[in-house]
Amino acid sequence: MRQVVILGSTGSIGTQAIEVISERPERFEVVGLAAGGNSVELLVSQAKHLHPAVVAVSDTAAADRVAEQLPGVEVLAGPDAATILAARSCDVVLNGITGAAGLAPTLATLGAGTTLALANKESLVIGGRLVTEAAAPGQIVAVDSEHSAFAQALRAGRADEVRRLILTASGGPFRGRSKAELRDVTPDQAMAHPTWAMGRVITINSATLVNKGLELLEAGLLYNVDLDAIQVVVHPQSIVHSMVEFHDGSTIAQCSPPDMKLPIALGLTWPERLADAARPCDWTSATSWTFEPLDSEAFPAVELARRAGKAGGTVPAVYNAANEVCVDAFCAGDLDFSGIVDVVADVVAEQLANPVAAEMSVASVLAADSWARTAAAQRIKER
Repeated sequence: MRQVVILGSTGSIGTQAIEVISERPERFEVVGLAAGGNSVELLVSQAKHLHPAVVAVSDTAAADRVAEQLPGVEVLAGPDAATILAARSCDVVLNGITGAAGLAPTLATLGAGTTLALANKESLVIGGRLVTEAAAPGQIVAVDSEHSAFAQALRAGRADEVRRLILTASGGPFRGRSKAELRDVTPDQAMAHPTWAMGRVITINSATLVNKGLELLEAGLLYNVDLDAIQVVVHPQSIVHSMVEFHDGSTIAQCSPPDMKLPIALGLTWPERLADAARPCDWTSATSWTFEPLDSEAFPAVELARRAGKAGGTVPAVYNAANEVCVDAFCAGDLDFSGIVDVVADVVAEQLANPVAAEMSVASVLAADSWARTAAAQRIKER
């Protein structure tokens, strides 16, 4: 039986992980839950169902409400609560926190020597080598469907046989639109993802393809592949979750219907597979899978991420932080859709001219994150 801590338990990844675990009580024991505090009743319900020893809540007022309803359960409160929980003894920590807030729990998990099932791509992207150097070989297991696909396909050959990684993208709700046609789209339209049901930030990121830019950076770090050897291909059906091309010309693809329970299950049990984690493809009905090149003019976020990743240092942290501010501004009606990536590009360009951008420490990453948020907010105000 594997003891599991779930960070971000009330979010999309967390709730689906709980479904996977609840169906197999003989395989898993949830020993800790962490959430921000926006969904107190859901968190309390999860705790009453799973009986964890510890619940962590970053919002202190929400933590008091949780503690009142969970007598006998240790409740950690405050912005460091999830980080403290991540350092506790267990077999697997599933980090499903959204955004840069996941960095400290990621480092705490790795420092404790625990397997990290990583759905919080931002912590790897902004932490860069701080995260990769803190991890033992095989300690990080990717939960993103694309990176889980890479891990599965990479089993087909040696690292020195890999020519490139093919990162698939659904194209989001605005696939096929020109840059001019994207200016007036609304937050409601951007939230209408054609394939996946996700949280607000990741759904907007999928519409701008910033999410694919973050995934490109994550893939390069996880699998030690040059960023120029990662190609993004649009695949609207979201059945082929990504592919690996080997130097002999063979391409290995991982295919399954779009269902995050499969990569979540693999994250919890890697390198073993969990029987019936998700339904397989139906080969009794005719179907078509299509692939098309990414329109980088309409969706420049991927190439901007590649540029940030090549620069290295704190530049990817700036890319991520500026984007988070822009997403909030777009949803509040203070920034048009095309302006999201435009502002991020401006902030990244300014950081690229900064001579301290290559320095890497937790302090420098957090400082770059803070600076980028302020710079993005100012540029939005000026627009």
